[in-house]
Amino acid sequence: MSVDPAPLNARAQLFALAETAASGDGPPVFASFSGFVVPADSRPAAVLMLFGVLDAYPSTHDAAADAVSRDLDVLLLARASTLRAHAGQVAFPGGRIDPGDDDTVAAALREAQEETGLDPAGVEVLGPLETVPLVFSRHMVTPVLAWWRHPSPVRVVDEAESADVFRAPVADLLDPANRGTTVIRRDGRELRGPGFLVRHATGTHLVWGFTGMLLDELFTRLGWGEPWDEGREIPIP
Repeated sequence: MSVDPAPLNARAQLFALAETAASGDGPPVFASFSGFVVPADSRPAAVLMLFGVLDAYPSTHDAAADAVSRDLDVLLLARASTLRAHAGQVAFPGGRIDPGDDDTVAAALREAQEETGLDPAGVEVLGPLETVPLVFSRHMVTPVLAWWRHPSPVRVVDEAESADVFRAPVADLLDPANRGTTVIRRDGRELRGPGFLVRHATGTHLVWGFTGMLLDELFTRLGWGEPWDEGREIPIP
């Protein structure tokens, strides 16, 4: 039986990116955040960018990048609509770093387990990327890249925190038909950012804002991005 090399290539590319970030030799992954003003009272936080291989509901889109197979996926969640900050938005599992956490990696794994029920023992941590500011909620966030060696079931653990937990096919995120620009118009200004439509078994979500920016820049840095219509506006729910 032949083995699809694409997932191994995807993991290798993610690992190489984490190694480059650790060495500090390469350019930042999330370059667009460099101009943000960091509030003095920002608190440290971490998110888990967990990639793996789906065993059901793979994408129907053939991605341009050889490393992106139809079953490559990333773990996401939709925040509860009742939360005070970022209500209803799609995000990576994660949260603030607690005093009991050894480091950002430990915090990302703990938060992911608390929010999705995943088993951390099946997660291979590839490494943290550079810390970026989430200005709106005054956090400095460290994204932690990881690979799901032994996937475990995930679910909404606390309905007060999350409305949905799901694994999104990366090829679907890259599909130009699912991409567009979100626009916030306020006080005569426009804030434009990348948006991704995700359709899965439990509904459709729009990935935008902080999480959309992280995904967009990560895909670009990995060379996975595909041309899409940046003039197409996707309404924010």
